[in-house]
Amino acid sequence: MSISASDVKNLREKTGLGMMECKKALEEANGDAELAITNLRKNSALKAEKKSSRTAVEGIILADTANSDNSILIEINCETDFVAKDESFLNFTKEVLEICINSPDESLDNLLSDSLEEKRQSLVQKIGENIVIRRKFNISSNFVYSYIHGNKKIGVLVALEKGNEELGKDIAMHIAASSPLAISPEEIPNEVIDKEKEIIEAQVSDSQKPQEILEKMTSGRLKKFLSEFSLMDQPFVKDPSIKISELIKNSDNSVISFIRYEVGEGIQVEKKDFAEEVKAQLDNWFQKMINETEVEAKEGMAKTIAALEVTYQRIRTGRAN
Repeated sequence: MSISASDVKNLREKTGLGMMECKKALEEANGDAELAITNLRKNSALKAEKKSSRTAVEGIILADTANSDNSILIEINCETDFVAKDESFLNFTKEVLEICINSPDESLDNLLSDSLEEKRQSLVQKIGENIVIRRKFNISSNFVYSYIHGNKKIGVLVALEKGNEELGKDIAMHIAASSPLAISPEEIPNEVIDKEKEIIEAQVSDSQKPQEILEKMTSGRLKKFLSEFSLMDQPFVKDPSIKISELIKNSDNSVISFIRYEVGEGIQVEKKDFAEEVKAQLDNWFQKMINETEVEAKEGMAKTIAALEVTYQRIRTGRAN
């Protein structure tokens, strides 16, 4: 049946999908818009499943500290920085944040099992990229402050013992810039220390110095590492002449906890040859064009044959008369 442009337009407004996809859905549903929407929703789950294997390392970080009993930091990923700035993606992230704020005790798995997963799948179908609600972190404390970097790639929550908005913002911004591992050296995990010690020992092993000297070199470098990655021992980014510990002491305050997220950190990305990837995309595009051309050619030939048959029948009828 013939599908009108207005029908396609109405379906596009309801689904946000492309013109050709909407037209195809209406054709398959014989013009029934509701059936077309149902089929598109089914198809979105299949597309989302196919794209779920693709690595999503871009995206944004969001934070909310309006309710100190449930301050939240969340990371939502996509595949490209272009989509990370897309209005539909950004609206979805805000909706996810709102749902997480209202359900602080729910795990992401539980949240995704509800309507949120259906909305995620619909967005995957619309924009054509894998979307991952990767992680969230809640802090329940009286005085929590946040910092989101301008590009939304880094976000921080920090809880202080006493209320001090200026100090809280400064400490959160410092954590975003300096990436400490813990508040103090004593809080850095043993596995991190052991790994760094192993690296340092390998670095000094070729120096041809006595074992006693090697041990002192290792100890000194490890101490420096612990100092560089402990919040209290770091120079304040806005005034490197003082350490964070001094800044906190001068304000008669203390840091209770903090969390720092950076988009894509820890995600293993498969390295691909750029030239081969472009070639593969071009091959797929050419093959698609060939297939579409073949279909159009067959349809055109069928119409031509039908027209010739009609003409032939008219000629025969004319002669008979």
